[in-house]
Amino acid sequence: MDHEMQKKSLVEYWLNNSIVTDKNVIDAFNNIPRENFILKEYIEQAYGDFPLPIPANQTISQPTTVMIMTQELELKKNDKVLEIGTGSGYQSAIISKIIGSKGKVISTEIIPELIIFSRKNIFSLGIKNIKIIKVNEGEIGCKKYAKYDRIIVTSAMPSIPKKLYGQLKEYGILIAPVGDEYSQEMLKIRKLPYNKYDVKRLGMFQFVPCKGKFGF
Repeated sequence: MDHEMQKKSLVEYWLNNSIVTDKNVIDAFNNIPRENFILKEYIEQAYGDFPLPIPANQTISQPTTVMIMTQELELKKNDKVLEIGTGSGYQSAIISKIIGSKGKVISTEIIPELIIFSRKNIFSLGIKNIKIIKVNEGEIGCKKYAKYDRIIVTSAMPSIPKKLYGQLKEYGILIAPVGDEYSQEMLKIRKLPYNKYDVKRLGMFQFVPCKGKFGF
């Protein structure tokens, strides 16, 4: 099965099961080539609905997980989005497509090998509205460009640091997998006035552990 047929099959599965229904999310999936974000030896499996290895013993999440998280962000044109954990750069690219050229993705990464890998992947597509920033193991997020309309965490955390909440705008949305190293619950948190939060639970997932002080 070629890539286009595999993509079509995934989209039909999402729509038929009401998993991913947002037109903008599906358009981004159809327009951002996932094969640009994986290692050459896995090209044939680019649209299999499972994680694939990338450098530094990390993974690119399965398409369904990426699209569920993207849909739950409720992205709008011109949003400023913080991503914790650039990885391959694929999630950043999907987000950048939806928020448009006047939107901005600030993506932070600890692992130097992944910074090189993701920048190469994004550069190959000519995407201009993503900024990848190297952070050290004691940092979380990027205060320089705060506050953000949306924050997405793409690796497992034992809890969500208060410093991250502080970088989110009022009524902004934060998506993160929270739990232990082996199983996490995906949380969708909307920041409300007076330091209150609305929490929606999106089910159980499994992500690679977050690195650094705020990970495992």
